[in-house]
Amino acid sequence: MADLEHLKTAISLKLQDQHVDEAIALIQHLNYANQAHLIQQLTIPQQVELLSRLEHQGLVFEFYPFQLQKELIEYFPKQQQIELLQDMHSDDATDLYKSLSQSEQTLLYPQLDHDTQQHLTHLAAYAEESAGAIMSSDYVNLAPELTMQQALDALRLQPHDRETLYLIYITNQMQKLIGVISLRQMLQAPLDATIQQVMTQDLVVGDVNEDQESIARKLSEYDFIALPIVDDVGTLKGIVTYDDAMDVVQAETTEDFLKASAVQTEAGMSLKNAPILRLYQKRVFWLVVLVFGSLLSGLGISYYEDIISTHIVLVFFLPLLVGSGGNAGSQSATLMVRAMAIGDVTAQDWLKLMGRESLVALCLGGTMAVAVSILGYFRGDAMVALVLALSMLGIVLMGCLIGMSLPFILNKLKLDPASASAPLVTSICDATGVVVYLMIASQILHL
Repeated sequence: MADLEHLKTAISLKLQDQHVDEAIALIQHLNYANQAHLIQQLTIPQQVELLSRLEHQGLVFEFYPFQLQKELIEYFPKQQQIELLQDMHSDDATDLYKSLSQSEQTLLYPQLDHDTQQHLTHLAAYAEESAGAIMSSDYVNLAPELTMQQALDALRLQPHDRETLYLIYITNQMQKLIGVISLRQMLQAPLDATIQQVMTQDLVVGDVNEDQESIARKLSEYDFIALPIVDDVGTLKGIVTYDDAMDVVQAETTEDFLKASAVQTEAGMSLKNAPILRLYQKRVFWLVVLVFGSLLSGLGISYYEDIISTHIVLVFFLPLLVGSGGNAGSQSATLMVRAMAIGDVTAQDWLKLMGRESLVALCLGGTMAVAVSILGYFRGDAMVALVLALSMLGIVLMGCLIGMSLPFILNKLKLDPASASAPLVTSICDATGVVVYLMIASQILHL
């Protein structure tokens, strides 16, 4: 990082003196990711100047955060925008193109080369969140009848922007996927052997309409660097590479974290740069809803005013008991949402998990009941200790079961299980805990 800081200073000085070629010479030996990181630190005019002079400007621009890509492309002249889109990989170029306004797309499209137009038309047609929306058309495919020597000669002629040359996809004349062969297999096979004889025919593929998370799980499960994507009849449409799958996983994980905190999600929203009003809008809805949800706790307290006024010591332990139920419920909900997200559990597992969670909750509640009953005995008497012990056991059990069941219920209603946020679970458990506590107290202490 220190070296990059020195380079940034040197490049800024070169650009100030109008020595653009010397500035480019300072960074062209870096990999594309470091070039992008370094150029982002410069002023916008300097970034535009440098990117316009780089040999593979699109490949460097791909390493910019997408939000920054959308903001910066507005500063480029139209010809520069065209060159960027044509130099980028097809999936990245499609995402950037789709972010432009309709008028900008209409202006740019006729000026793009034929291959880029085909990629954009082909990839932009797929629904968001589908495999087709993140796949790339920059794959290598060969015919099965080629010998290893012919195949290696053909690979040398491939354009520089292919996503990967390590995996080569074998298609017939109808472009249907019939096999896959790795570069290692090709190099180790006899030069006169045909691809048909060496290729792997046991294929793992994704469907163009398959969910992106499912594609990411397949890549992780089989430890592939890329997954071929086909349509309903087996025609090869593109590939999803591991780096695109990582982006999907990161985006989905971020979305789940935000939902778990009752924050409305927005693609590309940056906590550091988002406007104050936008942050307010994303958080205020659930907080207001949960304010009214918390009124249920107040209603429970008002219903049992008599027992509270008679045994004022109960108020001392109310936050402790209610908070314990909310904490237990939040833990259960978090574990369940994560397990459902990675496919570890399904809706069919609900009954079995209810039994397991009940046993765990009873163990947790029993341990906590012993601790709180000791406090209750010294603060009150043996009857108060009994009330606290039974209440803690019941509240923790209820909290765990609510936290575990809510994601299943939301999933059954075709809603995102991640919406079982910690604040939502806590609010429900708080209201339930108040009722359980005061109901047990009224039954025992009235005796």
